[in-house]
Amino acid sequence: MAADTEGLVRFLVTSLVDDADAVSISVSETDETVTFEITLDAADVGKVIGRQGRIIKAIRTLARAAGTTGEKQVEVEVVG
Repeated sequence: MAADTEGLVRFLVTSLVDDADAVSISVSETDETVTFEITLDAADVGKVIGRQGRIIKAIRTLARAAGTTGEKQVEVEVVG
C-alpha cells in the first residue's frame, strides 16, 4: 500500500515541479498513520502548494483515497 501511494505522490509532485531530480519522498509509519514527507527545491515549493493550498490539498485527498485500507491514515507533508 505505501509503495503504491508513494508512487502516486511522486508522480503528481514531479509532474508539477521544474527540477524533478530534486524531489525526494521519505516515508515514516506508525501504528496509526503513514506520513509522506516531500523534500524539493525551494523554488518549486509554491508550485506544489498552489494558491491557497489547493494543489497540496488535492494531492493529500488523492493520497488518502489511494492509501485507504481501513487500518492506517495517510498524511502528506511538504518539508521544503
